[in-house]
Amino acid sequence: MEKPDVLVSVLLTTYNREDYVAQAIESILVSTYTNFELIIVDDNSSDNTLSIAKKYQAQDERMKVYVNDKNLGDYPNRNKAASLAKGKYLKYVDSDDYIYPNGLEIMVRSMEQFPEAGFGLCSLKPDPERPFPYMLYPKEAYEYHFFGPGLFHKGPLTAIFLKSAFDKLGGFKEERMISDTDMWHRIGMRYPVVLMPDGIVWQRIHGKQELADAHHYIFEEAKIKWKYLLDPECPLVNKQIRQIRNMRIKRYGRFIFSSLTRFNLKQMGIYLQCLFYTLKIKI
Repeated sequence: MEKPDVLVSVLLTTYNREDYVAQAIESILVSTYTNFELIIVDDNSSDNTLSIAKKYQAQDERMKVYVNDKNLGDYPNRNKAASLAKGKYLKYVDSDDYIYPNGLEIMVRSMEQFPEAGFGLCSLKPDPERPFPYMLYPKEAYEYHFFGPGLFHKGPLTAIFLKSAFDKLGGFKEERMISDTDMWHRIGMRYPVVLMPDGIVWQRIHGKQELADAHHYIFEEAKIKWKYLLDPECPLVNKQIRQIRNMRIKRYGRFIFSSLTRFNLKQMGIYLQCLFYTLKIKI
């Protein structure tokens, strides 16, 4: 198999991010790791995002800027960007976020240490027993998520993919907000994951993000968890899955009580949905 000329493809999908996209691009271009291509796919922005991206493209030959004829939406556009990539690895950096100068180098070098791994996740709390990076096989990753600190709740900014693994799985599903959660469960079931430290990337929080009003996706995420826990390929055994069910029931009960004491009836209704759904699960 021919070795790719570019080791990592950095993917930056944009839509109406004129206030932030320049900082995101600059954070990539000053990376201490230089063997990358930067692919920007603009999702038919109506502001100055595209012209800002093209200004940087004229200054750096590693950049390629594309624009969609029509708006595809978040995850379809992420898949579009991945389809244009030539690197061994895919690294998403969102157009309103930031990667630290050594971030790309840390992630690529970490992946290169573990050829079996299909993806890596960063921004994790320190492990008191061993330093990052280290690799978890699927059963270990599922145990880390469901019985430990948690792993499959990260956004695409924290991830790096082996492109062959990403392509084999068909990329992201194309549902709003929850397709990253789906991806971690799906790829984590089939490939080892490399765990990496905090301080590599920075996620901006601002009022224009859909994330700012994401509580209504909690129930959809709960359904995703059970979709993969009940999948025949799930690496956990039935005893562990029953334990997770009991833990989730207690957790939803606490959330319902907390929502009630704060008179947050909308949130209480969401957790009631999650509770009733979980109670119906037969293992």
